[in-house]
Amino acid sequence: MSSRTGEQRTTPRITVDDLTGSDIAALLATHLSEMRANSPDDSMHALDLSALRHPDITFWSVREGSDLLGCGALKQLDASHGEIKSMRTAAEHTGRGVATALLTHIVDEARARGYRRLSLETGAAPYYLPAQRLYTRHGFAFCPPFADYAEDPHSVFMTLAL
Repeated sequence: MSSRTGEQRTTPRITVDDLTGSDIAALLATHLSEMRANSPDDSMHALDLSALRHPDITFWSVREGSDLLGCGALKQLDASHGEIKSMRTAAEHTGRGVATALLTHIVDEARARGYRRLSLETGAAPYYLPAQRLYTRHGFAFCPPFADYAEDPHSVFMTLAL
């Protein structure tokens, strides 16, 4: 991740997060609010704090010193398939490579777990195009719905063979 010119920064770290901090709760509240604003209710698949605490989900935060830069999660769908959930960069830290670092971390973790495939759902509206570009740059391809998802004009499904 790059530093902004003239600022002293510590090395960002990606760690498993217990979802108890007020900063992560605020970032996820912003995430949910923006997802609701850009997707119809029946097409909004972002998880709240309670759902992210499910045992099949590992949740990470990216921090630099005490600053929360972003977050993301990996949900185990079965022994060979994982799903990316809740990828988010804090607004004041976009453009620094936070999402790329976190996505790389999640892909590496999925490989370490022995998954053969990693998938995700994101929105189809223009608001979601930067996310789609990020995933495409990292080898994800568009695919049909997976797991319990159904065909939906407001959703885009992507997958990466590991």
